Amino acid sequence: MNRVILIVMDSVGIGELPDAKDFNDEGSDTIGNISKQLGGLDLPNLQKLGLGNIDGIKGIEKCESPIGCYGKSLEKSSGKDTTTGHWEIAGIILDKPFPTYPNGFPKDLINEFERRIGTKILGNYASSGTKIIEELGDLHVKTGYPIVYTSADSVFQIAAHEEIIPLERLYEMCSIARELLKGEHSVGRVIARPFVGNNGEYKRTSNRKDFSLKPPKKTMLNFIIESGMEVCAVGKIEDIYSGYGISRADHTKNNMDGILKTIEYIKRPCKGLIFTNLVDFDMIYGHRNDVTGYANALKEFDSMVPKIMEVMREDDILIITADHGCDPTTPSTDHSREYIPILCYGNQLKSNVNIGIRKTYADIGKTITELLGVDANIEGESFAKEIYRG
Repeated sequence: MNRVILIVMDSVGIGELPDAKDFNDEGSDTIGNISKQLGGLDLPNLQKLGLGNIDGIKGIEKCESPIGCYGKSLEKSSGKDTTTGHWEIAGIILDKPFPTYPNGFPKDLINEFERRIGTKILGNYASSGTKIIEELGDLHVKTGYPIVYTSADSVFQIAAHEEIIPLERLYEMCSIARELLKGEHSVGRVIARPFVGNNGEYKRTSNRKDFSLKPPKKTMLNFIIESGMEVCAVGKIEDIYSGYGISRADHTKNNMDGILKTIEYIKRPCKGLIFTNLVDFDMIYGHRNDVTGYANALKEFDSMVPKIMEVMREDDILIITADHGCDPTTPSTDHSREYIPILCYGNQLKSNVNIGIRKTYADIGKTITELLGVDANIEGESFAKEIYRG
């Protein structure tokens, strides 16, 4: 194989993991519960690949003869955040979760952050991004102080109005926070959350930027590059891996922009990995408990799957998966500990093969490197021989 297209549908989980109780996620089932609440969910193209045939999936009808290979995976790492999920996909399993701050960050840490940025901050508590700018947006505009907040995830988020704190200054503040948050306070991500608007009517913009920790060791991305191939990152992939193991990167404004940029990469004559994250499922719909919006986003992506397949070459392989759940039907607005789907398609692959329940997301990365002929020292067990016609 010369190329793999890996698309992560951010937060599209398919049912609670056995340890969901430990994460207060009992009953979470992102796709299943959306389908149940809306009286069904029709995703014909993903179903054709085998989505409804995955063991234990709910709310999605089976296909009699799927053209793809299908299965699901447990998360072996201790966590349910974006960084943990993506790192595990790429071959790193974390024994210790990233730190979280349900009661806000320690006073001494905030004091040091304020000293380094030269100004006071607002907030410092756990909240959803839309709620906190509704609560503190006016005060922020009046004082010019950035808004710092967190969530159930391991994140240090800084929200600022683009006309009050310019983007470059906001990104600089995030870089300072990233430098500060080390050791026991090594949060998974520092996130810039710019917004616009006035008089209490505020809206976040697409100029979000993530400042992640650098992976502690090589992932599949590094081994692919070292083999002489490319890793083309679409969406926030570059940020998630802190640029480590990325050849080329394009950030995106929304899911459709990400899909179209992925299609453009597929049309180019490159070898290696095209790695895409579609964040709207999570950021816009999951965290805001917008069930209808989430369903419509799934349908929009489903409608574009044939267009992705149309431009694939004879030796291309498409893998569609997720990184965690974010069930919009539950009272929580946070990520959920769920199985992720795995759908594989390509002219060189078998059809209607059930790869079962994988023990770790890392099986995806191990499979990709084997398909590309790359010798990668990463976690996971490859299922390449199960799906490859060879």
